[in-house]
Amino acid sequence: MRPRHPRSLSRRPVGLILAAALATGTLWSCGSPSATPSLSTSVAASATPSPTPARPSAETSPSAEMAPSASSQVSPLRDIAGNRLIGTAAELPQLDTDPAYAAILAREFDSVTPENSMKWVSVEPAQGQTNFSAADKIVAFAQAHGQKVRGHTLVWHKQLPAWLTDGTFTPTQLGDILKNHITLEAGRYAGKVYAWDVVNEVIADDGTPQVDLWSKGLGPGYIADAFRWARAADPAAKLYINDFDIEGINPKSDAVYNLVKSLRAQGVPIDGVGIQAHLLLQNPFPVGMADNIKRFTDLGVEVAITELDVRMPVPATAAKLALQADYYRQVVAACTAAPKCVGITVWGYTDKYSWVPYSFPGEGAAALFDQNLAPKPAYNAVLAALTAGAH
Repeated sequence: MRPRHPRSLSRRPVGLILAAALATGTLWSCGSPSATPSLSTSVAASATPSPTPARPSAETSPSAEMAPSASSQVSPLRDIAGNRLIGTAAELPQLDTDPAYAAILAREFDSVTPENSMKWVSVEPAQGQTNFSAADKIVAFAQAHGQKVRGHTLVWHKQLPAWLTDGTFTPTQLGDILKNHITLEAGRYAGKVYAWDVVNEVIADDGTPQVDLWSKGLGPGYIADAFRWARAADPAAKLYINDFDIEGINPKSDAVYNLVKSLRAQGVPIDGVGIQAHLLLQNPFPVGMADNIKRFTDLGVEVAITELDVRMPVPATAAKLALQADYYRQVVAACTAAPKCVGITVWGYTDKYSWVPYSFPGEGAAALFDQNLAPKPAYNAVLAALTAGAH
């Protein structure tokens, strides 16, 4: 994790695997407050293998008076989203251990993104030793409930295993490692994953290329190679570039736009741009989001909102929750205004298991449902915006 900064508070949960969990074939989500030392320089914390407790009620309690219970909704989100997917990140153990959580996930959403279970540190913790058990369980859950799966992520400079970050490899060896990983994982889920975040966060905060293991070891061409290898492994999946702080028009989104334009000109098989949309109430709503989505789609690619949440300083208040609801509404409205904005995924639908409090102490209440799995004003805002956008 880098130092906190108003324009870089968009980090997702850290890698979460204990040796004991690996030994039992069980991988744990980012939701536990108990942390142990990291497994590698890319993994900032790890969680104990125990169900995540509910957050303190101060985070979200006002929402109970401002939104109906989930059971009172006539139509779930997935039924009124029209031709767009409405998704959520999901993870173990809560998918196995919390029936109420699993039931709402199945009812409300038609797309699921494994929050951590498809990341490199999860699926290949030791070189040549793979563990897809958690990812397989999430895929099976989605299939059983008529949901699509969004794969996340094939290439990232974080949540990498120690054998990779601490290893010494020639460019040829590193290229072979990357190609083999993409081929193995994308190939394993061919026909089961509808879209992949192929490369994740390859642009730095200032709009320059990210300097990391991949760019230093392979040069900038690794991005195009990754897309080509992913296409070969799964010809049917949509292939995305995914990044944060590119919601509005700014130097970073300009850089992503130019990269996508260049890749398209080279004939690289890139199908979409993932706009993460980790938003903060402390910041104004991103300027020009609808125009930004349009300029990406004008390149011939589709767009998806891939990791939406809106965090706030806690405790939550009625005023904060109302503003949060408006931020959610604006994101959904920007997407539904663009025919090629094909889906909206929230980064976990409930505050009960949100990554935010552990990554940003003093902040939270970022999701559509509170810690008691009751819908918040943001849920109703999304419901209304999807309904309006479907007409």
